[in-house]
Amino acid sequence: MDVAIIGAGVVGCAMARRFALEGARVCVLEAAPDILSGASKANSAILHTGFDAPPDSLELSCMQAAYDEYMEIRQSMNLPVLETGAMVAAWTEDEEARLPDLLAQAQGNGVTDTRILSRDEVLAREPALASHVRGALLVPREHVIDPWSAPLAYATQAKALGADFRFNAPLTGARRDGDTWQLETGAGPLMAKTVVNCAGLYGDKVEEILTGAPSFEIRPRKGQFVVFDKAASEHLRTILLPVPNDRTKGVVLTRTAFGNLLVGPTAEEQEARDRPDVTTPELEMLIAKAVELVPSLEAMPVTAVYAGLRPASERKEYRVHADAELGYYCAGGIRSTGLTAALGIARHVFALWSESNSLAWSKPNDVMAPWMPNLAEHLPRDYQIPGHDGIVCHCEMVTAREIRAAFDSRLPPGDFGGLRRRTRCAMGRCQGFNCLGRIASLAEGKLSAPILPEDAA
Repeated sequence: MDVAIIGAGVVGCAMARRFALEGARVCVLEAAPDILSGASKANSAILHTGFDAPPDSLELSCMQAAYDEYMEIRQSMNLPVLETGAMVAAWTEDEEARLPDLLAQAQGNGVTDTRILSRDEVLAREPALASHVRGALLVPREHVIDPWSAPLAYATQAKALGADFRFNAPLTGARRDGDTWQLETGAGPLMAKTVVNCAGLYGDKVEEILTGAPSFEIRPRKGQFVVFDKAASEHLRTILLPVPNDRTKGVVLTRTAFGNLLVGPTAEEQEARDRPDVTTPELEMLIAKAVELVPSLEAMPVTAVYAGLRPASERKEYRVHADAELGYYCAGGIRSTGLTAALGIARHVFALWSESNSLAWSKPNDVMAPWMPNLAEHLPRDYQIPGHDGIVCHCEMVTAREIRAAFDSRLPPGDFGGLRRRTRCAMGRCQGFNCLGRIASLAEGKLSAPILPEDAA
């Protein structure tokens, strides 16, 4: 192989796509049974402009390059964008006083369509907001996307271009033999000229295996979320952002592409890298915060709760670095902006590679852009097209045809979580209570573990 990519989260999927588009023979090694099984499976799904990113930072340049590329490819891949815009809302006198500085930062970052709204303008745009709002910074091009279809599209395109995805393949050992890496994995050995570390929550551990000593330390940061019922989305049309602080972007209230309203995340430091548990006090805090900002949500039912872990490190910035002599490249410490920035990070790492390597590959004549099935609520869905063989999941209106298509796709799901992310089955109000049996029947023999245990089948 020319390039081995460790990790099939959103950054790993984007990295595989970029190197495959450049003509490389690519292999992606993923410890889990499917893509997006780590940090990438839980986020707020916002496509960021970089308006509040550190000026002149790598994060800013990667986000803005990726934003442009996403907008360029989304129609050819059928990737949805829910055009909402965002408001950084000020609720106190101190927060209102900070809005001009945020505006100056946004303008300096090249996001020149931002402007400050008065209290009356804010309430005219969002009449359901609490009346004590004092003003806001409007960011018109912050939007909402499908957080799973986009990286799945990147991976599917890479696969179509010849990339090999190996699942249940954690990196267990590595040595450099001349100009080639000899990698030991849970799925057998692999040789590659170049290794790109996109291992997310285990990025420092992977770097230790490859180099002997990691240059950064992952400090998992848990974010919990509450998903309100679909009816709640009528109460807010714009992404509602808080005035940020030095540690976190804060709690966000936003619509989702799937028709719900989402509030979160929290920002909780923890040592465990594999236990994104939800906890009652924090969930109650999120609900209370949402009701404080939009009082009409008080009686709105909650559809789901979830938590994710962000691969924060001991420093705030991305931990991207290269050792060309060793054939090692690292995209580590990619935190909350990774969904947006992934395409830009991939371009940046490829540029680092190109600085020290002569390109001996031939670019493909056909980029093989896949057409992704739409799951977004504001666009036509499969259940509206005849011949779907019945609706299996009525909460999310998922058809039998969609589930079969997921298994017949170029990159089929490896576990139940992967099937849910590809179709949204069992992700609605009943959380699979009414549809799990039918889903299990359609998935029988096709996943790494059965959906229902034998004694419950």
